[in-house]
Amino acid sequence: MMRRSTKSPDFPMPPEPAFASLDAFLAEHIQLIESLCVDAKCAQWELPREAFAGALWRSAEKRFRGARAGHLEVEVYLKSLHVGDLALAWACAAGSETAWEFFIAEFRSELRSAAQAILRTSGSADDVRAAELADSLYAELYGLRSDGGGHRKSLFQYFHGRSKLSTWLRAVLTQRHVDLLRTSGRTTTLEAEPGEKSSGGLALQTNPAPPDPDREMYLLRLGNALCEALAGLPARERMILACYYADQLTLAEIGRMLHEHESTMSRQLDRTRRTLRENVAEILRCAAPARDGRPAEPGLDEAQIEQAFEYALQDWPFDLSRALSEAERPGNARE
Repeated sequence: MMRRSTKSPDFPMPPEPAFASLDAFLAEHIQLIESLCVDAKCAQWELPREAFAGALWRSAEKRFRGARAGHLEVEVYLKSLHVGDLALAWACAAGSETAWEFFIAEFRSELRSAAQAILRTSGSADDVRAAELADSLYAELYGLRSDGGGHRKSLFQYFHGRSKLSTWLRAVLTQRHVDLLRTSGRTTTLEAEPGEKSSGGLALQTNPAPPDPDREMYLLRLGNALCEALAGLPARERMILACYYADQLTLAEIGRMLHEHESTMSRQLDRTRRTLRENVAEILRCAAPARDGRPAEPGLDEAQIEQAFEYALQDWPFDLSRALSEAERPGNARE
């Protein structure tokens, strides 16, 4: 049976806008807000009227940007919003399990399809990478970091209902992919054809770089560091990695096995991947001892570490299943 949190959802209230206070906004547009609250099915997500009013208020502030807007102008704008999507997003931002269940069931396949389309455009499409790109969004949508005031900082709080939620999610996913390309040094524009220059100022890399004589060394060091980092993970986290990557189970299947919600497993997997990357980078910064006939080697600098990760994204025959099995051997694994 799925376990539900007994803690009441934490509905964050938006900052005060320039054109009115929330109380004034609520008083002036109370009839319309109540009508939109019904249309948005707020009760389905147990979203209080005040929280939904806060979402509408925040959206109006974004639209008018502090300018004085008349009563009718504001109401015309509010009626134009996709209020059902806005209520769902706001409930998810608040941590509502009911809303999260619906969101994942309704949007997961659409997110993965969008990720596949994005990767095909950049010439790097495959099901595993598409799934990773789509799934990487869940942690930010849920909000793992605090905004400094005790509330989670959810990406959903940037959705204002002016477009459909699915359209907004595709735009966010596209931007995430572009950001990853920029940080990896493989930036190309999505509109330009191979061999052309981007009008947006990002030049395409048309001349392949010569082979790096240190590539083999980087990948060897990375493989050893990854095996060491895997052994340092708690057994439960290694099991989740094995189920997801080696056994190809879905997050829902892993969640049922561990009696956890699918969204919880998504956040756990995202945290484990980030921890693993940080631990691998830390190991690579340290000098490598002599092993397998190779002399001791100094630690890698940040640029070399990023280069090692970049090579791993290419054709790297690393056997994750074997590494996870080795990590479970007595004396290797952390309990």
